[in-house]
Amino acid sequence: MAEGKKIATREGYGAALKELGAIHPDIIVFDADLAGATKTSVFRDAFPNRHFNCGIAEENMMSVAAGAAAMGLVPFASSFAMFAAGRAYEQVRNSIGYPHLNVKIGASHGGISVGEDGASHQCCEDFAVMRSIPGMVVMSPADEVEARAMTKAAYEHQGPVYMRFGRSPVPVFHEEGFTFQIGKGEVLVDGTDVAIIANGLLVVEAVEAAKVLREAGISARVINMATIKPLDEELVVKAAQECGKIITCEEHNVLGGLGEAVCGVLSEKCPTPVRRIGVNDVFGYSGPAAALLKEFGLCADHIVEVAKEFLGK
Repeated sequence: MAEGKKIATREGYGAALKELGAIHPDIIVFDADLAGATKTSVFRDAFPNRHFNCGIAEENMMSVAAGAAAMGLVPFASSFAMFAAGRAYEQVRNSIGYPHLNVKIGASHGGISVGEDGASHQCCEDFAVMRSIPGMVVMSPADEVEARAMTKAAYEHQGPVYMRFGRSPVPVFHEEGFTFQIGKGEVLVDGTDVAIIANGLLVVEAVEAAKVLREAGISARVINMATIKPLDEELVVKAAQECGKIITCEEHNVLGGLGEAVCGVLSEKCPTPVRRIGVNDVFGYSGPAAALLKEFGLCADHIVEVAKEFLGK
């Protein structure tokens, strides 16, 4: 793992769009009056004729993106996760998902770490609703390097993609040149007592937890599962067989996200005890991101507590 400075994953999304735009003239970008926040402004400044501000009209933006894809273009439609997955759900389902159009959705400001914007903007349901759309790929990167690689992989993928990016800066640990594969997980720390499967900003927390657990005599495997759908079922089953216990960690409701995806696979292929760490079916509230993450147990300390209880230590 590289020693990393802290950069928000949304920054990686903006940087990747600019890089892709210079190579692929079929890429166009739509935003819903949030280009500065979603970082599509980076693409806009480089290619002003291929960036379109649809205003505060997310439903319309998704329909326009669907039309562009039907013409053979590759549109990236961007807004906050609450609006991209929430407000525009019907258009995403019926205009993009149902005809399986080649639209890429870049949703920033997902999860509790939106912070002071409060519960109305802290979307912890987007994995669940996007997973429910047939054919939709759902992903959440762990750092800025992975966010860039993921965005490029999304362009190469034929079909609808939903990517969730974060507002808060997170440590960069991937090396430059990292190759991202849709549907493939990544073992970051090896271990045999318990496997911690995480995505987004919880990946770094899981790695930190594994260090503390090792000092306590517990060997924890850490897996970065950036693709929630399609899930890397082979890696999940292998972790269950070799470790015997699984903990999932996500900045999302424990219902409908990574935890339930993992449980669904294991219940059919390798019944295994699982503990799910996430938002426990409640709404968030306004406050500093770091404090909220700790309050909701989305931190290394809580992962350590859960692992020790789980293993009877």
